[in-house]
Amino acid sequence: MANDFLNLDGRIVVVSGAGGGGIGTSVASAVARAGATVLAVSRSQENLDTHIGPLVKEGLPIVPVAADASTDEGIATVLNAASRTDGDLYGLVNVAGGAAPATWMAATRVTREDWRALFTQNLETMFFMSQAVAAELKSQGRPGSIVSVSSISGMNTAPFHVAYGTAKAGVVAATRTLAVELAAADIRVNAVAPGVTATPSSGAYVDADADRDRRAIAAGRRGRPEEQAGAILFLLSDLSSYITGQTILVDGGLNLRWTHLGADNTSLFLKDEEFRASLLR
Repeated sequence: MANDFLNLDGRIVVVSGAGGGGIGTSVASAVARAGATVLAVSRSQENLDTHIGPLVKEGLPIVPVAADASTDEGIATVLNAASRTDGDLYGLVNVAGGAAPATWMAATRVTREDWRALFTQNLETMFFMSQAVAAELKSQGRPGSIVSVSSISGMNTAPFHVAYGTAKAGVVAATRTLAVELAAADIRVNAVAPGVTATPSSGAYVDADADRDRRAIAAGRRGRPEEQAGAILFLLSDLSSYITGQTILVDGGLNLRWTHLGADNTSLFLKDEEFRASLLR
């Protein structure tokens, strides 16, 4: 029965930001394997060729679409591609976003240009792509599911990354409001908030350190892109048919770790090693 609920046969799902080789590419793969025809959107044709091309050659029902989702022209290109694709428009996954290492800085140094660029990349793109797909679904009288990628930085504090964290918090807020407005049209709107995930983009500023990962993350390791894709597929599918307006933290328990917890999840203030050991038995 679960497989039936996960079946997306006959449905078209747009994945915005699919070409980076990380979460978006994993989402495109997972959703296509669930039966949907995926419009894999990236502004870089080179990235589409590198990361989406092999999935197409594998025979998965994925249509690469080179378009800039941060522009009206790019959104129009995506909707035009959907209209020319067999199947019914159903889903949207907003992965496009992120932040370059140069955007990390003290709040006192953030310029209006920095702020606006990160809001365009992470919030504005999500909102206007969602708006366009929702409008198209409503015009066709079809149900649908929209899932956006926020961040753990949008669910908590984001020291030295205030513009990014605030933009991702905006994704959460927009998700909740869109969910209310679109519920009557049977369009669900949800989000995931990834923790530290091993992607090509995160590798630009997060180095590999297994010991640190064990100290910082309850699960003891960073996430994999396909684990984010699994949560997104769940929210797209009929398995989550009564869920809307929610943001699911997919972070291996990173948000649960108090700063005074050790790698074994016991308090660093416990000096009695015998007592500490007894807690873990």
